[in-house]
Amino acid sequence: MEARKRYEEWLENPCFDEKTKEELRGIADDEKEIEERFYRDLEFGTGGLRGIIGAGTNRMNIYTVRKATQGLANFIIKEKAQEKGVAIAFDSRNMSPEFAREAALCLAANGIKAYIFPSLRPTPMLSFALRELGCTAGIVVTASHNPPEYNGYKVYWEDGAQITYPKDEQIIREVNAVTDYASVKTMSMEEAEKAGLYQVISSEIDDKYIAALKSLVIHPEIIKEEAENLTIVYTPLHGTGNIPVRRILKELGFTKVHVVKEQELPDGNFPTVSYPNPEDKNAFKLALELAEKVDADIVLATDPDADRLGVYAKDTKTGKYMSFTGNMSGMIILDYILSQRKAMGTLPENGAVVTTIVSGKMSRELAKEYNMDLIETLTGFKYIGEQIKFFEQNHDHEFVFGYEESYGCLVGTHARDKDAVVAVMALCEAAAYCRHQGITLCDQMHALFEKYGYYKEGLCTVTLKGQEGAEKIRSMMEQIRTSVPEQIGGLKVLQFRDYRENVLRNCETGEETETGLPKSNVLYFELEDGAWCCVRPSGTEPKIKFYIGVKGIGEEDAAEKLADLTKAVEALAQ
Repeated sequence: MEARKRYEEWLENPCFDEKTKEELRGIADDEKEIEERFYRDLEFGTGGLRGIIGAGTNRMNIYTVRKATQGLANFIIKEKAQEKGVAIAFDSRNMSPEFAREAALCLAANGIKAYIFPSLRPTPMLSFALRELGCTAGIVVTASHNPPEYNGYKVYWEDGAQITYPKDEQIIREVNAVTDYASVKTMSMEEAEKAGLYQVISSEIDDKYIAALKSLVIHPEIIKEEAENLTIVYTPLHGTGNIPVRRILKELGFTKVHVVKEQELPDGNFPTVSYPNPEDKNAFKLALELAEKVDADIVLATDPDADRLGVYAKDTKTGKYMSFTGNMSGMIILDYILSQRKAMGTLPENGAVVTTIVSGKMSRELAKEYNMDLIETLTGFKYIGEQIKFFEQNHDHEFVFGYEESYGCLVGTHARDKDAVVAVMALCEAAAYCRHQGITLCDQMHALFEKYGYYKEGLCTVTLKGQEGAEKIRSMMEQIRTSVPEQIGGLKVLQFRDYRENVLRNCETGEETETGLPKSNVLYFELEDGAWCCVRPSGTEPKIKFYIGVKGIGEEDAAEKLADLTKAVEALAQ
């Protein structure tokens, strides 16, 4: 009844426009839909908002966006940081420009200057711009790689990274304290511009961003030699990557860049893919068809907000295109950076590689070989970005590279979030270097496996939608947490970590210590034989995720081990 009551309040409240009410009248006889839209407020989590576009308290619409922005504005004012302003970017999704504009006008109505990009931009450019402009915070309107019915809203702080503890909890409290939609401030565009509180970001920021990326190139002379010999196929998947990716490749000298025409232009309906995610092989269908036609060496895809990069490369031994996981492309880039910077004498003595607890473990071997510290964080690139802030504050490390298994990485510190544009640049440079050595990216990947071990990772995802699904996910986590298995898939559990309870348990001795990471609803099992698995609910989707990793002595051995462990982990999800 609570949902029905909220539904009727929206129909009667004069602060909601007629278009919204018309949409709601259309579901008057659908109790289940009313329940889904109104059973709760769309949760402002540690990363911000993400939800299905539509009218209702549990949906992404101009009112829930304004409510979130009012809470953020209240926090900024309490921090006495309103003078520095807030930068705003948005992607190609449906309603992204509208939500960005509403956020800007709400900030302006609260006396906080909004700097907004004139058109869609990649998420990493927001991270870059807010630091370049000296803003106190940033907002990017995106739902990343989610299906087309979704949109989202992420908040960044002055260091350029997404908000982390304690700022995230403080902002969440302020957002939750805004309960009356009528109390949310807004103003017209004309008023905001006249007051000097709404400013469009100039193209100078784009130029500075590209210049920052180009400064990270290690071997411009090799790119110059090999660029015309490397054939690249690229698709932005109807997102924000098209202009910056093509620009950086062109300015570096890569001339044989073929863009998938059907996916070149921005389109929030993503008409050529069911799921605009470079982790999904189906998203590469058109790109691989084009690759066959032009005999491409590498095939690249960026997600809608261009912070993730998917990669295929041609294996000249088989003539087929080999798919690279996020861990594999991360290792290609990491090995290239470490080996070449060491050869040139530019590798810092206090260098650090930063990754997450669910990412592949080959990076441990690479970091050890090049005498780099490897730092593991919780899942989410915001924790990798946060480490850069800590390094700058403590002067104890120099950031060299950050990556996560979900196809995101960062070279350099121009941004504090994963950046697919710089990843494209680094991967193409690595491909040019490999070609200079007479090998392909596939050859190089096999060489890394032979040297460090056949690391292989997998992910099992269980989707449970709605209120009922959320309860099932909660129950599943509690069951695993309270009944820790002694073995998983015949492999002994050596160590168990419960990050919510901040407990690290040695399962052989029973000794317990702290995890050393922030509290989070994550369970981690370190298994014998170099294997591991980790369980966590998704922070952005109605899913529970089971991450799995093994180490084999060969490709077949690793594949068999992964298959066996996957079956055992799937049993945990029952």
